[in-house]
Amino acid sequence: MKRVFRFLFPLLLIGGISCSTESAIQQIIGINAEAPVFLEYRPISSTEVVFKFSQPVRLVSLHFDTELNLESVEEGEELKVTFARALREGQKVTADILVENAGRSTLNVIVPFRTRNDRMPTLVFNELRTEYSRPRTEFVEFFASGPGNLGALRLFVASYSLTRPLYEFPPAEVRAGDYIVLNLRTLEEGSVDTATEFWLPGAVKRLRRTDALWIVDQDERIIDAVFLSESPESAWNNNIAQAADFLAAQGAWHGGPVISAGTTATRTINRNESIAPQRRAENWYITATSGNTPGRPNDPRRHAQ
Repeated sequence: MKRVFRFLFPLLLIGGISCSTESAIQQIIGINAEAPVFLEYRPISSTEVVFKFSQPVRLVSLHFDTELNLESVEEGEELKVTFARALREGQKVTADILVENAGRSTLNVIVPFRTRNDRMPTLVFNELRTEYSRPRTEFVEFFASGPGNLGALRLFVASYSLTRPLYEFPPAEVRAGDYIVLNLRTLEEGSVDTATEFWLPGAVKRLRRTDALWIVDQDERIIDAVFLSESPESAWNNNIAQAADFLAAQGAWHGGPVISAGTTATRTINRNESIAPQRRAENWYITATSGNTPGRPNDPRRHAQ
């Protein structure tokens, strides 16, 4: 059954809800066992997004925090929302949804999501600074071998979380050959995102010498990964060990980690751009002092001695 909703009104906010199990959500928000539970969202095209629930639901009302023209809404365990026009790639939108099940039990959820982006560029990790010395912040640099839009690309860092991305890129067009730098802390006011440089707010440490990083698209496909260890004998905590197993099982990383001992604020971990990208330690090296090159090509001649 399809129903079309236009000019829908704001709803009472209960808070953003997303959880892998129905019981966990019920405990968090205190709903009864008969009520539906929101499970996940999934953008499936430039004009369609699906909101999945634990049981069939009927849409009572729907509101977005930006003006969007709806075409139709299909009900059931999944609410399939279709828009009249293609949405901007990777745009951040918040949906305010009120649904009810056959027994008239209702659920109101606030769901932030990113619209579908099918033009993500081909990226590889290119340079990492794990050490901080003011004014030099830790950073992650990517190299784009093709053009595209960064919107909704997600970066995971194992020391931060295995399930929550450290950063989700906003829409930004990049060209083939661009170097994209994500600064992992912000020290000064006026640090503004551009198409190729981004800043995480706050001044806490977010990347370590023993760590794992991977970037994924909206279909959970790993685009690239890199695995670091301060030494071959470093003891890995549970997150790092799980990340290592996960990346190996996905074929996203091969062999042992990149050994990061000796890195400083100016001696960064660089990919050797003179050879084809491979997800293995042999593609990486530690630069000589002052050999860091954020936003510029790496120089493989500047190895640490």
